[in-house]
Amino acid sequence: MKKILTTVIIILICSQAYASYLFIPMDSKQTNHLKAYGIAYWILENKIEVDWLLNYKGGSFMCKYYQKFENELIIRGVSYEVISDAQSNQIIEEIASPSSNTDVMKLEKFPKIAVYSPKSKQPWDDAVTLVLTYAEIPYDVVFDDEVLADKLPTYDWLHLHHEDFTGQYGKFYRSFKNMPWYIEQQREFEESARKHGFSKVTHLKLAVAKKIKDFVSGGGFLFAMCSATDTYDIALAADGLDIVDRMFDGDAADPSAQSKLDFSKTFAFENFKISNNPYEYEFSTIDNQPTERGLREENDYFNLFEFSAKWDPIPTMLTQNHTRVIKGFYGQTTAYKKKLVKSDVVIMGENKSISEVKYMHGVYGKGFWTFYGGHDPEDYQHLVNEEPTDLNLHPNSPGYRLILNNILFPAAKKKKQKT
Repeated sequence: MKKILTTVIIILICSQAYASYLFIPMDSKQTNHLKAYGIAYWILENKIEVDWLLNYKGGSFMCKYYQKFENELIIRGVSYEVISDAQSNQIIEEIASPSSNTDVMKLEKFPKIAVYSPKSKQPWDDAVTLVLTYAEIPYDVVFDDEVLADKLPTYDWLHLHHEDFTGQYGKFYRSFKNMPWYIEQQREFEESARKHGFSKVTHLKLAVAKKIKDFVSGGGFLFAMCSATDTYDIALAADGLDIVDRMFDGDAADPSAQSKLDFSKTFAFENFKISNNPYEYEFSTIDNQPTERGLREENDYFNLFEFSAKWDPIPTMLTQNHTRVIKGFYGQTTAYKKKLVKSDVVIMGENKSISEVKYMHGVYGKGFWTFYGGHDPEDYQHLVNEEPTDLNLHPNSPGYRLILNNILFPAAKKKKQKT
């Protein structure tokens, strides 16, 4: 009996000696795609590099084998395989083949993450903070105080969500001006403006937008969703102009502001028209309206582009997924009219049939930005005061995977883009 037990132990030890790598598949075999990103981040926190296998089985991950990593995979319910050195080398060789649209991206360090969000309670959730929490990826909350105090350069990655950089409080005036949360938000923002020496909230938000632009220019990574995307560019284009009505800033808007917009200052959009109606729940013509889209939930989809992993690694990283077709979802800003997107922007996801861009990326200075239309990838039409999405019900969400691709993007060892 002792001889048999000794033989079994020797076999186990030998098998571990040859089991040198952990392989985390990200195709349909993965039981929890979202927590897999959290595992990759956690491994980086442990100062071990992760190989991101671009376009290989859904954008899989691979790293050196450690028992504690395997234990964590089991605890978090993430699918994995223990493979040998020889198997790992075989995968790398397969990926390196010139005939294969695949590549290896080395992830070297965990990015420090900040989420721009007000201190007061908001009557809606934030898809990014939901998925960061679910994936167990740490982040800090920052707002105007931290931005204006030049704290952004201490972070690698900044997220903006349901924010209004035009200073119109989300244009909720018509429906929610008497609600306690709206009144409190207006009070909080006006107090912050005074504290920082601004006479108007619009001036405060423009100053914040410029600090964020400096952050990107200096090498930061900006990710924005929903109304933070178009209002950010609108605020930059309207620098020095009054585009808001008296209920927002105490005086009338400049009637000729439209003709004075400077589109050279924006990241993504040009030639758009701003909404002059304070009672309209819309900021500009950038956003595709339901009547313009002509879609219903059952036929609302967008397609991800497939980029060359070896030649275009950046958009390839940002579009890793186990499907190229993603179901659409609404937001205050749902998606963007393609004709208003600048020609140098990289479009990564669109509904070509209605000339609508959903997901895009660009470079500014030494940094990068990504805009993603819509509010919550797993809640088609999220309303004010609705309960937040339970991601335990959506562990394989392809729409949420796009957010997490952006989280890992700053961790990558940068390769010079060849196109």
